[in-house]
Amino acid sequence: MKLTHQWLSIVEGCILTALGLYLLNSSSLLISGTAGVGMILSTLTSLTFGQLFFLLNLPFYILAWRALGKEFAIRTFVAVSLLSALSELFKHIVYIELHPIVSAILGGLLVGFGLTILFRHNASLGGLNILAVYLERRFKIHAGRTTLVADICILMAAVLVLDVWGLLFSLLAFLCLSSVVGRYHRPPKWAQNTETKHA
Repeated sequence: MKLTHQWLSIVEGCILTALGLYLLNSSSLLISGTAGVGMILSTLTSLTFGQLFFLLNLPFYILAWRALGKEFAIRTFVAVSLLSALSELFKHIVYIELHPIVSAILGGLLVGFGLTILFRHNASLGGLNILAVYLERRFKIHAGRTTLVADICILMAAVLVLDVWGLLFSLLAFLCLSSVVGRYHRPPKWAQNTETKHA
């Protein structure tokens, strides 16, 4: 029963995140981490966001497996694969058109809650999320702080593809995401257990 609950929670977290990313993509806005990098590259290449997101995360599974454990790596791989598939699916079955400010707020909040659910159930969305979980487990640096730093770096890179308003609205999405993760995410028991194992 506990295992079923955990996997259902991971699916729910991916659905919330995929919907949030769809809202942001529909308004040509960005979000943090590997997803943000994927959004930027999707404007510069012929690959879709879902394809790029899956490919960009491949190198990070090695870090996850060696530093954070097999279980975490497997759950993260499943979460990344599911989010990539949902992102492709939502492009064909979902049509929502909102003002960029609304997209930024709702998209940031949805991605924030999705990440919080994944963090609580020993999973992530790869890339910088893996780094955030690793720093939290080993050095007790809150995941919200790491994601905030990542947000700033992605926003600086976004100058290449966004205008001033796009940057401002993306910053609003970043702040909403970081606010949710910062207020609702609490390091779970597995974070403390892993710290002991890797000491």
